[in-house]
Amino acid sequence: MNQPRQLDNVLYSMIRDEKIAAFNREKPSDSPIDFRGGDFRGLDLRDLDVRGIDFSDAYFRAADLRGLDLRENGLEGASLAHAQISGTYFPAELSADEILMSVKFGTRMRYRSPRQG
Repeated sequence: MNQPRQLDNVLYSMIRDEKIAAFNREKPSDSPIDFRGGDFRGLDLRDLDVRGIDFSDAYFRAADLRGLDLRENGLEGASLAHAQISGTYFPAELSADEILMSVKFGTRMRYRSPRQG
């Protein structure tokens, strides 16, 4: 099982230090950001500009994600144990049950597979 990891990235360090406004200013607007497997446990991310960030396999235990629009973010394999998610938009590929299981029990979220007709 993968463990949360500290990423070797200046932008990631800004988030870890909760310098959210600085991150939002420095974040490139034209290229994706790879935060896969990152450790975001316990952080207040409410004002984070999440556009273009891949959070697949990331850990958000007890993080504050309230009000974020994550509909376009990669979240497959991410864990939300005890995260604050009120008002958060999630990708359509994630069912409400999948999100609830992750928040309640810390399971990794799995995207829905297309139904075979």
